[in-house]
Amino acid sequence: MVAPSPSRAATAQASAGPGSSRRPAAALVAVLGALTAVAPLAIDMYVPGFPSMGDALGASSSAVQLTMTAFLAGLVVGQLIIGPLSDGLGRRGLLISGSAGFVFFSLACAVAPNIAVLTGVRFLQGVAGAAGMVLARAVLTDRFHGADLPRYFAVLSQVMGVAPIAAPVLGGAILSVATWRAVFAALAVLGVLLLLAVLRAVPESLPPERRHGRGVASTFGAMGSLLARRTFMGYVLVVALAAAALFTYISGSSFVFENLHGVSSTTYSLIFATNAVGMLIAGAVFARLAGRGVRLNTLLTAGVGISLLGALAQVLQVVVVGETLVGTWITLFVTVGGIGMVFPGGMSIGQTVGRAAPGAASALLGGLQFFLGALASPLVGLFGEDSSLPMALIMLIAVAAAGLALVGLARPWQGHGEPDDSAVRGGPGA
Repeated sequence: MVAPSPSRAATAQASAGPGSSRRPAAALVAVLGALTAVAPLAIDMYVPGFPSMGDALGASSSAVQLTMTAFLAGLVVGQLIIGPLSDGLGRRGLLISGSAGFVFFSLACAVAPNIAVLTGVRFLQGVAGAAGMVLARAVLTDRFHGADLPRYFAVLSQVMGVAPIAAPVLGGAILSVATWRAVFAALAVLGVLLLLAVLRAVPESLPPERRHGRGVASTFGAMGSLLARRTFMGYVLVVALAAAALFTYISGSSFVFENLHGVSSTTYSLIFATNAVGMLIAGAVFARLAGRGVRLNTLLTAGVGISLLGALAQVLQVVVVGETLVGTWITLFVTVGGIGMVFPGGMSIGQTVGRAAPGAASALLGGLQFFLGALASPLVGLFGEDSSLPMALIMLIAVAAAGLALVGLARPWQGHGEPDDSAVRGGPGA
């Protein structure tokens, strides 16, 4: 499969619709960023209401937590289905349907009579919410090329860094004046606003002549072709394993800072926010350097290296020096900062290498992120609660595995996926 040449890319962009070229890129990217934020908001906004939800529905804490697992499963399944389908059916119709479905299922969550119904509807809410995430990446790949693509992927990555921080705060504010059901009502309102924004600002980016028109089997066959390509899967694994490290940090850091180091929940929020700002700064640095012509593979390699350095320092600190608040904070800041460069780099290169089927490429990039993230999240609690070493080791293993995928499969020195790379090198098996 060959990526479009610059001239072909320009023609494709111009053919995306009569009004598409006149629409401000900033408005489009803003809407796509908001669509990317939906899933993190839906994951974390209702977490502060877990105790009251369990009381209201007569459910155990594990049953309540299962509603989050169901949403994550729906998010993975939805991306793997909607992404490839969009390569054959187009983006806009599926994006509108997914946004409308998210509104409907959010309202269904708000009125769920018991925990079993809520769990089932949360799965469907995840499937619908996946449309915004997977299609945002595909639309960017359809519409933008060259140095623009990594810059806008950096924006999506920054949104993914901010949304998990804002979500519990927003949820807590709602719960201070209403019940947990109001959180899902608020998500429905957000879904309506996004649906209106999609209708107004997101034109079809994949015209019929560029679609995979040989049926559903052919559409999903493109995903199989991508799975068989060493280079593409190398970049997918780099991003997914970095996501596993990030999910481990998100799930384990409150225990480490509040229980082991004795900080208050307010102080922990400050620490978490500071690390998130570091991730945002790293994304901004990535976008700036990419815009100045620094090669994406170089930036991606630097991001993996920085994360590996931070994770290794975290483990050595616990083993050699012992538990220290400042040391843990600094090493996590470095690790998360590196991930802030890995995400836009890996997604930009992965989508460029898989440009022949952007929806399928986006599905694999996003689906595997959340799949490995969901697997990694509960591991910290399984290895005891008297040390931060389990979290540190799991993060180190995930980042080290990302490094191995980068060197062994992606092989960044070959320069795949660069803005000036008009063809994917290495043939079908690459």
